[in-house]
Amino acid sequence: MGFSPTNRPFARRNIETRADALTRSRATPIIRSNTEQLFRRRAFAHIASRETGSTPPDKAKKSETSVRLRDKVAIITGAASGIGEAVARRYLEEGARVVVVDVKDERELAQRFNDVSARVLALKADVTQRDDIARIVARSVEHFGGIDILFNNAALFDMRPILDESWDVYDRLFAVNVKGMFFLMQAVAQRMVEQGRGGKIINMSSQAGRRGEALVSHYCATKAAVISYTQSAALALAKARINVNGIAPGVVDTPMWEQVDALFARYENRPLGEKKRLVGEEVPLGRMGVPGDLTGAALFLASADSDYITAQTINVDGGNWMS
Repeated sequence: MGFSPTNRPFARRNIETRADALTRSRATPIIRSNTEQLFRRRAFAHIASRETGSTPPDKAKKSETSVRLRDKVAIITGAASGIGEAVARRYLEEGARVVVVDVKDERELAQRFNDVSARVLALKADVTQRDDIARIVARSVEHFGGIDILFNNAALFDMRPILDESWDVYDRLFAVNVKGMFFLMQAVAQRMVEQGRGGKIINMSSQAGRRGEALVSHYCATKAAVISYTQSAALALAKARINVNGIAPGVVDTPMWEQVDALFARYENRPLGEKKRLVGEEVPLGRMGVPGDLTGAALFLASADSDYITAQTINVDGGNWMS
């Protein structure tokens, strides 16, 4: 889940004088209105398919012929829903064999990918546990013969005033978001080095990792750590032809955002749903993201198209953050 709840200092804002507004109101409003309506119809036409990462019908033929990840083996954590599930489906569409990992029941996880079960291995695992990380790597190699891609997506979220933060919450968030992310990356990278054919590692950060937030201090700190580890690992693994990059989403409508919205309602005394609506309206492109909006960047960073890109964290946030 990406996170970007407050007004951004670098977000685009339209500022105009009264005279500017009068001039604008006289300048072909009907034509501009029609253009905007056409743009919005096109922009929203395939949101339903983007939510799960599936290919819109008019692009299906192109997807069938491109197959950019043919026979690649990808591990995806946090794959039971949201961004992880959407990316898993996109990788499968592009010809990959995918190891989907989550803390949820293995059979339930496998059922979500029944339609492509021959190319999916479902594993229940906890990335905070050393033995589970070793098992993820071992089972992936045993089942598919190697590892080419890691989409490091498992994460937890919490929100509370900084004076109320606890040791337990700190330990839990850093265990999953930082320790689990790092040691799974390390274990997969070790295997990639042994294989000698390079690889792609994509770590999921967040716009929350770009700056602090008053109510989200631990989460922001963990996502900043993801960006830093991504840069360090990229430099360390470059000679092995392992590209390490990150993605920093903004606000993305995933199941986790129901938790986020409820917490904002509690701490900011808002009606349920209000914060979610407001943050979507503040995005320059006019809406919250959906999981499928992340799959293009995830595919690009996993494919040969990004062979000369490493140590970068790409913003996918509708224009909220400019860097």
